[in-house]
Amino acid sequence: MAKEVLIDVKDLAIDFKTPNGVFEAVRDVSFEIEKGKTLALVGESGSGKSITALSILQLLPYPMASHPKGEIVIDDENVVGMSERRIRKIRGNKVGMIFQEPMTSLNPLHNIEKQISEPLFLHRGYSKKQAKERVLELLDLVGLPMLKSRLGAFPHELSGGQRQRVMIAMALANEPDILIADEPTTALDVTVQAQILDLLLDIQKKLGMAILLITHDFGVVKKMAHKVCVMKKGNIVEKGLTKTVFSKPKHDYTKMLLDSEPSGSPKAYNKKAPAILMGENVKVSFVKDKTFFGRAKNFVHAVNDISLDLKPGETLGIVGESGSGKTTLAMALLKLIGSEGRIKFEERELSNLSSKEMRALRSDFQVVFQDPYGSLSPRMTVAQIIAEGLTVHEPNLKKKERDARVVSIMEEVGLDPETRHRYPHEFSGGQRQRISIARAMILKPKVVLLD
Repeated sequence: MAKEVLIDVKDLAIDFKTPNGVFEAVRDVSFEIEKGKTLALVGESGSGKSITALSILQLLPYPMASHPKGEIVIDDENVVGMSERRIRKIRGNKVGMIFQEPMTSLNPLHNIEKQISEPLFLHRGYSKKQAKERVLELLDLVGLPMLKSRLGAFPHELSGGQRQRVMIAMALANEPDILIADEPTTALDVTVQAQILDLLLDIQKKLGMAILLITHDFGVVKKMAHKVCVMKKGNIVEKGLTKTVFSKPKHDYTKMLLDSEPSGSPKAYNKKAPAILMGENVKVSFVKDKTFFGRAKNFVHAVNDISLDLKPGETLGIVGESGSGKTTLAMALLKLIGSEGRIKFEERELSNLSSKEMRALRSDFQVVFQDPYGSLSPRMTVAQIIAEGLTVHEPNLKKKERDARVVSIMEEVGLDPETRHRYPHEFSGGQRQRISIARAMILKPKVVLLD
């Protein structure tokens, strides 16, 4: 039986105009995906995976971005250079997309019902009643039955994993022929990750959907992908059947990626040392409903009576499903949100400190937030973002010394210091995560919270 190719990318090239000239981001990329099959694009941060995916729906920042050559064929039509009116009929209808960073991809001013309904109104002409029924179906489908009674909830009221699943529901709303999944399970806990992958496999089987999967997780690739393309610096250096590429890699870069999977045991630490951070009977509640006069009526108990301690040199893992209170607990321990109970840092009770004392102490504990793009100011260069803590906590540091510290920490996290005068939107998702890590580590804190 002849294969049915749903998407065919031929010799694709992507350029970006920069103040320093044209940057050649992607060169000579070719692949095809058949009906019912999954192709994975893998590679390190900045290799060109996500911009290749975005170009399929012509979502790059044109005309700053351009395609000097190449084709992207969907339904016998080349979408490169297609008019906005025509490409809109494809987006969210024939081709769905799960974006990498749900907090920045979801509209903060619209509730989840409105956002999931949008492609149904646009492409299917559903009535409000029909759309609501479909939204409820989709929430069940992606494992969010608890939100069926909270259709008026906004993105900031959901956990990271819940936001990711709302994105998946939006992408699947019109049962597309092609699904582009850019790191679809990054924000999900292990249990839900497995459920979502099984869900995508089931829907693929049912609809014959082609999936373009972008991920750094080789476990996901092994489970999902029939074929894999390995990208490095904008080029595909190896491609083939997943089983073959994983068992008999030919390119040195592929071998290096496969050898880079995390392994080993945690480093030893002094178990008898006094705790550097301690929480006793920590509780966090949020107001759910208010009376007519604005008084709190009902509460959501996000964290309920938790005690823990962290010793110098120790790594403490807080695990649980999406919405279980992990991030809320962590934010409470760092006094970034209000809480009940006692929290001590180096034997000092944080609730007894003045705002000035608390500000001075912040250099000793830093946080890498869950959504890097949402936590990086779009108006600041990477150098300014990374050096922000130095500006606050070491104001007497000379500009030359501060810049040297920025260059050093960027090299430590694997970022090119020459890019330090660029802005966050000019980096990939993985590179933005490294920027967040560099910002936290430049102050050499005693405690780092990694969300």
